[in-house]
Amino acid sequence: MTALPIEPVPAPEPRWRALRGVNAGDRIYRGTLTVLAVTLPLLLLALVGELVASAWPAIRRFGPHFLWTSVWDPVAGVFGAAPMIFGTIASSLLALVIAVPLSLGVAIFLTEFAPKRVRQPIAFLVELLAAIPSVVYGLWGVFVLIPFLRAQVVPPLRAVLGWTPFFDGVFYGNSLLAGGVILAIMIVPYIAAVSREVLLAVPGSQREAALGMGATRWEAVWTAVVPYGRAGLIGAIILGLGRALGETMAVTMLIGNRHDIGLSVLQPAYTMAAAIANEFSEATTNLYLSALFEVGLLLFVITVVVNALARLLIWQVARGTAVGSRAL
Repeated sequence: MTALPIEPVPAPEPRWRALRGVNAGDRIYRGTLTVLAVTLPLLLLALVGELVASAWPAIRRFGPHFLWTSVWDPVAGVFGAAPMIFGTIASSLLALVIAVPLSLGVAIFLTEFAPKRVRQPIAFLVELLAAIPSVVYGLWGVFVLIPFLRAQVVPPLRAVLGWTPFFDGVFYGNSLLAGGVILAIMIVPYIAAVSREVLLAVPGSQREAALGMGATRWEAVWTAVVPYGRAGLIGAIILGLGRALGETMAVTMLIGNRHDIGLSVLQPAYTMAAAIANEFSEATTNLYLSALFEVGLLLFVITVVVNALARLLIWQVARGTAVGSRAL
């Protein structure tokens, strides 16, 4: 007898392919998520387009000189944002100088040294700082921080460092120093929270190896744990910098709002966010309004660049160069 040919049996289609698109609810759910995912980039493009269109008269009028010109004269129609850019960057860097050691100290204490019964309460209190409204920080700064700086901090600083240009002049209260300190307090919970998660993600074998080599507990943290999560910690710091760059109300109330460039932290300064908050309602001419929009566009660009750098560091962590990707 001649054997009948056996036809090959087709492999069963994967279940996810067989079910995809069959249920109407799944299609609606997928379509809704797609629309929501596409909406956010479109909103970002719309924001950029509106900023560019509104700032275009000032961009065309002043060109790149807007970035390094110090004159801000609405009556004469001459505008330059150099003091605002300087004040924004200077106040944010001053905030980092104060906040980074404090934030890393809090994160290391909570992950390595704090007793278990106090870790969660302290972590909760630190993160609670992020929930306080900006205007409350500003009021606290006016009535508590500035008098404290005037009576307890500035006199010894001037006695020791008064010969430097950074502590020159008379301290009246509202100043770059006051704005930087309030910014530091505001970004501490962000840097501390992310740094704590990064350090918690470091494998215990790192600590055990350092301790096995004879290192003390502090030496194990500083030589094994912190370097292992270095990229994640830098990303946390840059995220804090991005938060500081865009802060408005508290800085507006404390920094002095003087359109000038000076090296002394005891003198008033100005930031881009403070300028927009103070002067937007007073812009009576189209050029004046366009100049403020250009300031907003510059602030947007600087903030996006800073946050993009932080994201690149996080991606570097995710590729395995250091720990922290699971935490971030």
